[in-house]
Amino acid sequence: QVQVQESGGGLVQAGGSLRLSCAASNNIFSIDAMGWYRQAPGKQRELVAIIFDGDRINYGDSVKGRFTMSRDNAKNTVYLQMNSLKPEDTAVYYCNAEINAFGTTIYWGQGTQVTVSS
Repeated sequence: QVQVQESGGGLVQAGGSLRLSCAASNNIFSIDAMGWYRQAPGKQRELVAIIFDGDRINYGDSVKGRFTMSRDNAKNTVYLQMNSLKPEDTAVYYCNAEINAFGTTIYWGQGTQVTVSS
């Protein structure tokens, strides 16, 4: 089954930048989409960005214009470049891989903490 692993979280001051990476392995050719989600304490998990086959990308409203998702197919990796970070971006960021065959199966990574100090 597909495995995904995030990296690149950390502590940054407001206005700063971070880049997250998510590497996929095992059965990667079956992946139809990969996404970034985040969950802050006491809040529901929310969409940050998702990339589909054909490189169409959707962003959550709160990150549009500040975050950019990209991928390197040769490395089986997707990235999330986060600029102009705000304290409200503080959350655990999760990567997932979605497979749409015989229904939808989603594989989640363990998450990486991003903390933005004011």
